[in-house]
Amino acid sequence: MDLHQILRFYFITDENAPDCPPLKQVEIAITAGATVIQYRHKSFSSKDFKEIEVIRDLCRRHSVPLIINDNILLAKAVDADGVHLGQSDEEVSIARKVMGPDAIIGISVSTIEELEKTDLSFCNYIGTGPVFATNTKADASPVIGLDGLWKVSEKSSRPVVAIGGIDAFRVDECFSHGAAGVAVISAITRAEDPVRRACEVGRACDCSPRRLKSAWNNEFVLIDKLINRKTSPHYNSSGFAFFGLKIPPGDDAALFETISNPVITTDTQKENTHFRRAWQTLEEIGQKAVEITFSDLAASYARPMSLFVNLSIPSYMSEQDIENLYSGIGRVLKKYQATLGGGNVSSGEEFSIDLFALGEGHSDIFPLRSGARPGDGVYVTGPLGLARAGLACLKKNETGYRKLIEKFKHPTARFDAAKILAEHNVACVMDVSDGLAGDASHIALASNISIMLEPSLFKIDPMLSEFCNQYSLNPEKMMLSGGEDYELMFTCAPEIFDQIKTRLAEAFQVGECISFAGTPLMNMPEDVLSFQHGKI
Repeated sequence: MDLHQILRFYFITDENAPDCPPLKQVEIAITAGATVIQYRHKSFSSKDFKEIEVIRDLCRRHSVPLIINDNILLAKAVDADGVHLGQSDEEVSIARKVMGPDAIIGISVSTIEELEKTDLSFCNYIGTGPVFATNTKADASPVIGLDGLWKVSEKSSRPVVAIGGIDAFRVDECFSHGAAGVAVISAITRAEDPVRRACEVGRACDCSPRRLKSAWNNEFVLIDKLINRKTSPHYNSSGFAFFGLKIPPGDDAALFETISNPVITTDTQKENTHFRRAWQTLEEIGQKAVEITFSDLAASYARPMSLFVNLSIPSYMSEQDIENLYSGIGRVLKKYQATLGGGNVSSGEEFSIDLFALGEGHSDIFPLRSGARPGDGVYVTGPLGLARAGLACLKKNETGYRKLIEKFKHPTARFDAAKILAEHNVACVMDVSDGLAGDASHIALASNISIMLEPSLFKIDPMLSEFCNQYSLNPEKMMLSGGEDYELMFTCAPEIFDQIKTRLAEAFQVGECISFAGTPLMNMPEDVLSFQHGKI
């Protein structure tokens, strides 16, 4: 979360603006490039709840965070992105407890004295002002001026948003006096031409204007757009292939050509459990969803043939959002020459993607988790822990380790490695999605053996080592507990691995199989847990 980017153009709704209700204000602000919206309504009542739900959905559709002024419970009730509190409001620690660790929480601070007595440990930012005279807020504190803004900004450990009497002509002054963002109200809401004034503020903040997107509302129109059946029998304009399908998507079911050794796998991706839209574009989310589903086929020595996708789509998402998602899906299907077999679209409270993949298995061998034997070595096809470190980078807003972030956002199913393992008749394979410790345990339990882990043999990627050194982390533990690397773990005799290593240079040993010794894993640090696909 880049707070400086989020706070830059901070628009606050005005309940008393003539001829311009809050919903219209938010539409104007978002169009002008506002980066965050604060809903302020001092006389809020239950009859206004529908209004705020519509505003929330509008903000979500355009990936603009919504902050609620003063009211923690209202912010929680509408599932807002955060809350802003005044000095006389409820404790910020309570807001953090109610809203959770990922909420954006701000607090108003007008003077150095207020700043010194305010506990900022639960806050993400502070709002400071009024910098200039304003008539928007009747109970506003005395004007602090640009000098007061500078003093607070210089002393604050959190980004500062300047507020009070700010228009497009005063934006640069606020930024040059330490503000990370500017909060604007009446300069837009009470202007003769709110649209023009909002655009002026947006340009002054160097924010890109937007075109408003409408929410999706017609399942059949959306499906027809995604399938686009009136095109080439091989690839449609979205990049989806239909060869190998006697009856492609569009009817009640798809009819396939004959498939030898059909292999089937499924996966689910849920927003805020497996992905966050603040971290990945919808195209990237679509790409990753297919790659990690196909990773199970790679671990089964199966060639991907077709994919079925079921979507649960919240009302705030637009048709363009879904088309962007399918653009990413189509790119990966084309990469592997697989088809889109069909799927379903339904409305839902949360955005989720259910995937069902069909592959054609190897004619001679199907690897199993139960194929490990005492005396085998345990190996992986490439570096581990990078995706877990990439996730940590996103949580820390650490941008200096692009390779780690890319590994988390753009995994690749290892069909190339699977082909080599199959040629050497490796009988025990699985993809590393739950971390080395978790997945080694799966193999040990299925094979009724124990696995002796050997951290001294781990090949640590240099960038992972650098990241762990900076943040005082243990790279071996990161490899053991990290998840979503989607490398392949396999067991085989050491002499077989020597042959494999000549073609898979990045492969390395992580342990050895021994007779069952009472526990699946041996030589395992006590404080290492496998990766859990819970809330990220």
